[in-house]
Amino acid sequence: MTNTILKHQHPLTEYINRLKRGQALLQDTPENVLEVVGILKSYGVVMDAYYKNLLYIADHQFLVLFPFFKYFNGEITWGKLLRHWWHDRINFEYAEYCMRTMMWHGGGGLDAYLDSDEFRKRAQPAILAKIKHNFFIQGVQQLFPEFLPEQVRLFAYYSALGQFWQVMCPMFLNLSDRYDRGEIKTIPQVVQHILDALVAAANLPITYSVKIDGKVYEIIPKSAGLTFLADTAVPYVEAVFFRGTPFPGTVSYNAQAQAISPDQGRFEYGALYADPLPIGGAGIPPTQLMQDMRHYLPEYLHEVYRKTRRGEDDLRVQICQTFQKSMFCVTTAAILGLAPHPLNTSDPKEQKANQAYLENWMDRFMTSRLVGVNS
Repeated sequence: MTNTILKHQHPLTEYINRLKRGQALLQDTPENVLEVVGILKSYGVVMDAYYKNLLYIADHQFLVLFPFFKYFNGEITWGKLLRHWWHDRINFEYAEYCMRTMMWHGGGGLDAYLDSDEFRKRAQPAILAKIKHNFFIQGVQQLFPEFLPEQVRLFAYYSALGQFWQVMCPMFLNLSDRYDRGEIKTIPQVVQHILDALVAAANLPITYSVKIDGKVYEIIPKSAGLTFLADTAVPYVEAVFFRGTPFPGTVSYNAQAQAISPDQGRFEYGALYADPLPIGGAGIPPTQLMQDMRHYLPEYLHEVYRKTRRGEDDLRVQICQTFQKSMFCVTTAAILGLAPHPLNTSDPKEQKANQAYLENWMDRFMTSRLVGVNS
């Protein structure tokens, strides 16, 4: 009987049991706590810049088809322009990569709303107001009637991701403050902090409107019923943590080579799967994030990296490894928050439902970096 039970155990049963015991996917050690809190502090600073730029683009670059200065947040100076050309700046391209990945994979109420008749009815007046003096674009709109509505969908995703990160940013910075005060000492406490913040923000409305010639056009009204957790957080985790997009230079885009699955649901290029070693190479989107975070590392975390065998020679790789640890903590919070029943339940039916739920997650972790970050 025992052998039969063992035979059918999930290969990642160890992690299922961890979650049931109130632990996290990431092993609870003082070193992991220091790394996770430190990297989330850096990420929070970078995310603050990311979300502000996304919202600026959504609100002030609406249907500007050639937005040469979209990364300047309306403040264009020679100094900023030179730093931009010299790449001495935040890599806002990574924020756009996440946004476009969310839009491409879709999912959730936001994706459904942007395909609805209501969206079309609300987008059309804004489009007409924006192009009323541009006869060339009016002609383009006549020839390709789906072109501008698709651009409006894109701007809606700029705003939605900006609103999502606007909540996540203070969550991570507050975590760092609590750690500095000695309130956060374990990985389960890190997870609980994130979970509490996600629950508190769960029903925040996701809306989007633009002002054109003094008139406000509601693209996503509050009445659409879109909320933070279901319509931005969950699709974000699915698109960025799990699926992602194939990184140029690491796989062949040649259809005959069949290196990329035609099924988006089978994509495993997200943050939880990415091999840290290519991080630092051209064409790898997370490289831009790691480059940004390296400028804002807390000194205690930077010192950990300096003491490693290669020191700062592979700093981006080390940051990526730590970042993956932190994302498994965020994923743990998501798993706990979405569980059908409390994971410590004593009801047999609820336990069975939880077991199936957790095994489904573990199926997706089979080829992830879960074992690697715990080695």
